[in-house]
Amino acid sequence: MGVITKTVRAGLLATVCGVSLLAVSAPGAYATGMPQLDFANPLVTGQVMWGAIIFFIFYLVLSKAMLPGVARVLHDRSQRITGDLEVARSAKQDADKAVAELQQARKDAMAEAQAHLQKVLDEEHRAAEQQMQEINARLASEIADAEKNVAAEKARALSALKEIAADTTQALVQRLTGVAPDAQLVAQSVESASAHRSII
Repeated sequence: MGVITKTVRAGLLATVCGVSLLAVSAPGAYATGMPQLDFANPLVTGQVMWGAIIFFIFYLVLSKAMLPGVARVLHDRSQRITGDLEVARSAKQDADKAVAELQQARKDAMAEAQAHLQKVLDEEHRAAEQQMQEINARLASEIADAEKNVAAEKARALSALKEIAADTTQALVQRLTGVAPDAQLVAQSVESASAHRSII
């Protein structure tokens, strides 16, 4: 509003100065053939005065009625622009904050996923070790059972072999000598030979 008012005032001052200059230079102007600048003529003086009065009234109307409205519109526009800028700055700050929170949440999620993955791997490792221990224990038990079965089968085979050896020895002695040997003596001999071979 101040700039517009100053502009109007400057225009009014220029008009008054122009009228004064015309009044001063009227005789020369009239002499050169410009009767409209002959201020000695009462009509010209009246026109100039009425022009100044009308311009002053126009200035008052503008300064009191029109210019405040224009100034108000400019002020409202400036306020609106300032408000929009503030809203834009606030929105940018909120967006930056949201981006920072999103990045932090992403980092936290990655760290949590890494920790969870490590935990799962550790649990799987422990489960594999436990399963391996159980398999080893079961294999050791099965091997011990198999060794017992082999030992029992070996003992049974040796026992049957002793009987076969005793019968074979008794049959060979009887065929060679023609005399049936003492079965108890043959059994003791086979047992002694078997014990001696086991020691060797």
